Amino acid sequence: MIHRLETNKLRNVAKFFAHLLGTDALPWHVLAYVRLTEEDTTSSSRIFIKILFQELSEHLGIRLLNERLSDPTMQDSFESIFPKDNVKNMRFSINFFTSIGLGGITENLREHLKNIPRTIMQQQKPESDSDDESGSSSDSDSAATSSESESDSYSSESDHKKKRRRR
Repeated sequence: MIHRLETNKLRNVAKFFAHLLGTDALPWHVLAYVRLTEEDTTSSSRIFIKILFQELSEHLGIRLLNERLSDPTMQDSFESIFPKDNVKNMRFSINFFTSIGLGGITENLREHLKNIPRTIMQQQKPESDSDDESGSSSDSDSAATSSESESDSYSSESDHKKKRRRR
């Protein structure tokens, strides 16, 4: 219902909620109701989330805010703000927080995004082990190997470019 408010009222409500959260007058579990995806947000709700988190970072400091958001017991509550359901939603959340100057609080999500290819390969290994027993080879293994070598060559190309710039 935040989209019904004028910008100044929206700002005041966000600051109010940030104050309540920052002073622990409101439990952080309420953030589970905020879903940060491109489809689920409007410009008004994005402004609200932006002001809320910027105010929280001012009240608590970025280090304490990051500690609070990294608390393992609270991860279920923050899953809707830092979604791990698909790559598109993860990138949207990372880009959103980076664009508002709070990219540091997305480190866990960035790490999860980096490890997705590894996770997929680990899930495919048990399948390929059972395929090997039957004597057939899996196309996914060769595809994974080729994508690994492509990413390795990309990394080495970018490393060479960085070295050239330094010279």
